[in-house]
Amino acid sequence: MADTRLTARLRPRSLRARQLLAASIGLLAFLALAGYALDRAFIDVASEGQRERLRNYVYAYAGDIEFLRGGDIYPSESPPDDRFLRPGSGLYAEVVLPSGESWASPSASGPQLPEATMLSAREEKFDGPLPMVRSDGTPGEAYRYGLGLVWSPDGRSDTEFAYTIYVMEDAGIVPRQVRVFRAALWVNLGVAGVILLLLQGLIVRWSLWPLRRVEQELVRVQRGQSERMGVQHPHELQPLTESINALIESEREHLARQRNTMSDLAHSLKTPLAVLRSRLDAGSGDAELREEVETQLQRMNDLVTYQLARAASSGHQLFSAAIEIEPSAEQIVRGLEKIYAAKGAVCEFEIDASARFHGEQGDLQELLGNLLENAFKWAKSRVLLTVRPGETAPNRRPGLVLIVEDDGPGIPADRVASILQRGVRGDERVQGHGIGLSIVQDIVHSYRGELHVGRSEELGGACFSVRLPPGF
Repeated sequence: MADTRLTARLRPRSLRARQLLAASIGLLAFLALAGYALDRAFIDVASEGQRERLRNYVYAYAGDIEFLRGGDIYPSESPPDDRFLRPGSGLYAEVVLPSGESWASPSASGPQLPEATMLSAREEKFDGPLPMVRSDGTPGEAYRYGLGLVWSPDGRSDTEFAYTIYVMEDAGIVPRQVRVFRAALWVNLGVAGVILLLLQGLIVRWSLWPLRRVEQELVRVQRGQSERMGVQHPHELQPLTESINALIESEREHLARQRNTMSDLAHSLKTPLAVLRSRLDAGSGDAELREEVETQLQRMNDLVTYQLARAASSGHQLFSAAIEIEPSAEQIVRGLEKIYAAKGAVCEFEIDASARFHGEQGDLQELLGNLLENAFKWAKSRVLLTVRPGETAPNRRPGLVLIVEDDGPGIPADRVASILQRGVRGDERVQGHGIGLSIVQDIVHSYRGELHVGRSEELGGACFSVRLPPGF
């Protein structure tokens, strides 16, 4: 039970769950950062707004306050804001004189404001929050803006004196504004987050729909409701669906080849077995029966060997490693030159160093062996093997062109189709089973390639050209 729970926890999440989780985390992080940035921006803007507001009040008072010759202050009867006239309103004005005396607005009666000091001429100062005591005795804080000024009663420098104007505002105004803004901000961000999450879910569902369709098509193939995957898919998924189709076709071809091999083997063995049965029934002598048994056994051995070789050589697998051609060709040619040493036939190579066979080693051996043996059999003295890379396609292995030519009599055009059939020989007088070229054709077809038979322009004999397309 514990292993089952552990396996369930370790099971990979679906692509949809991964995308939704990643999008949700990213969206929440973005909303949190955006909310923090907006909150800080609002606080900065509110603080700067308060500073500008207090500064404007100071300059308004600076333009309205008048001094009597004795130095007494004569403030304006119409302050820039009515709250300066209401005691404890939260907005206060104060003028500090060099003598230590000061004047305060009616709103300052009751609260205990921070101590004010003189500022030098044209000096501006914004500070806070500063501690204070409100009219009801509760502690509070205030922001203060001050400006140092100079007044001269008759315009002479010897009679001028300095004074400082302060305007203070209860610090609770900005926090209240921040609280209201934050409440509205996070509610709106939360609603926007929910809407964006729902929209993201729809986007993820829409973007993953092609994968869902691939899954549905694969299920139909597994249930036998469809023979292959469809072709209308986004280009990112086409290599996947094409590889699956290639795998399906390859497996079906494997199964068909296995069935055909067993059927062909059973059909081929019926004749030698029938011959042996007839000899036994006829009561032939021991010597004659022994000779017939040896002949038929050799024939059956050849048939079994051929069918097994055919089944093994046609085992084309997808995603095989690239194989160099020249080493296999040299090994085969060395053996053939010994067998046909009497005619002095030699083989020349024109092999591109970059050419590779993407398939099974046995398939390459069968292709080269049968084509080269056929060329040596019919050649007068020369055989030419040409190998070069074939066609290319994006995201696929390159194709291959393999050509074997000889200087023999060649093959008439009307005989090409027949010699590629199993059991048909180009000349009945020449020893052989007539299956080599059919094996070559089966292998070429298993790689979805083409086999062309014609006349060699260079040597004048037969020319066998194998063209394999780009693979997966």
